Amino acid sequence: MNKIIFKYLAKFNKFALPSLAHKDPMALNKKDKLLAAYRYWVTTNALD
Repeated sequence: MNKIIFKYLAKFNKFALPSLAHKDPMALNKKDKLLAAYRYWVTTNALD
């Protein structure tokens, strides 16, 4: 059940949140770093 929730969150993130893939991680502000960390957390839990 937990994996299903993370898969739906990952799909939501793909469409609703901005992509930070082509930006330098050291140049991001705190809000963008938090967003990148959240997206990473959801993606890793969806793949487990």
